Amino acid sequence: MKFLGKRRLLNLISSSIASTREVDLRGVKICHLSPVQGRDERVFRREALPASEFGIRETIIGPHGERGRIEGIEFVPLAQKRNRALRILLASKGVVPALRQRADIYHVHSPEHIVTGLILKFLFRKRVIYDSREDFPAMMLNKTYLPSRLRRWAKNLVFQAERSAALCFDGFVTADPGSLRPHAKSGSSKKLVFYNLPNLRFFPDLDGQTKRFDLVYRGGLSERAGTFVLLDAVHLLMTEGLPVRLLIFGYTDTGTVRHKIKEHIRMLQIEDLVTLGGVIPHTQMAATLAQARVAVCPLRRIPKFLNNLPVKVFESWACGLPVIATDLPPIRPFFSRSQEGLLVRPGDPRSLARAIRTLLDRPDEIERIGKEARQMTLTRYNNGREFRKLLSFYRSVLAT
Repeated sequence: MKFLGKRRLLNLISSSIASTREVDLRGVKICHLSPVQGRDERVFRREALPASEFGIRETIIGPHGERGRIEGIEFVPLAQKRNRALRILLASKGVVPALRQRADIYHVHSPEHIVTGLILKFLFRKRVIYDSREDFPAMMLNKTYLPSRLRRWAKNLVFQAERSAALCFDGFVTADPGSLRPHAKSGSSKKLVFYNLPNLRFFPDLDGQTKRFDLVYRGGLSERAGTFVLLDAVHLLMTEGLPVRLLIFGYTDTGTVRHKIKEHIRMLQIEDLVTLGGVIPHTQMAATLAQARVAVCPLRRIPKFLNNLPVKVFESWACGLPVIATDLPPIRPFFSRSQEGLLVRPGDPRSLARAIRTLLDRPDEIERIGKEARQMTLTRYNNGREFRKLLSFYRSVLAT
């Protein structure tokens, strides 16, 4: 699979998980500690569910509000404080419910759980993996709840916490090569890039779905995600005589941000063209995306997006949609053949509007690109192929 990253980095990862196929994973128990309120899609649908099909017993501990077995996965609820400072200070409260699981591997998914992982590792001699699903240090630079003068300090603190995980834990996982690169040679922990690619079980072929929208965007709705750039592009197209129907849905950091988006829509007088939705269950993702003809991913050029791969691109391809995306380093190689969609300049509504017009004026091209994108997902860019890497990684950790 021709993914991102330097050849040396990928060779390092490959060598760390080689020669471990003799370890039988049937009956192995893995306990995930997740900070996500509600269903954690990376943990549940990309890691735990596929693992259960290989006889691995999976438990997810976190503030998800669920208890008992769901699709074969054990859920253990963990209360979460609203105050972020208290949440970090009290993160070690997950140690006791984690130990009750008597797991073979403890898989922690947030910097705030690194303390829990260190306790499990050094006090109780457990195997521990850290999973950095995003560029958490860079995310600190955009945390509005932090005073601006403290954000760089917070970034450095999270970076050092992750460095301690790479040095001390048995495994270190990231969702993209950019997040792994600073820690690739730290300690003796096994290293793995596990991409957030779609689980095809939740992305069936929806060819023939009614197209209610010209464009769709799903994910975080904010200035950094390019939401306002996208709305400006829709306004430009309307003034040029091409009114396009846009569906945008996902989460906002605060109610204030959502209010600003609504106000911007009203100010541009595009209320009749834009449908603004919220967060939807993952089981509805494919059917919702497939209502549009073209997907857009207008992320801004900020530190976080210079490392992280946008999962929305691959999910849109899985639905047979061409994608118009911002030309940023992580996603650029996936558009190298110019057959998956179009790349545009970051933060430029005119460039985005031109790309939208280019595709919408060519319906035959939309259909061709969409079919090729769907086929690429079936053969290359899917969770099934990625998960085989994770199985080998688990074997390598258990072999130590």
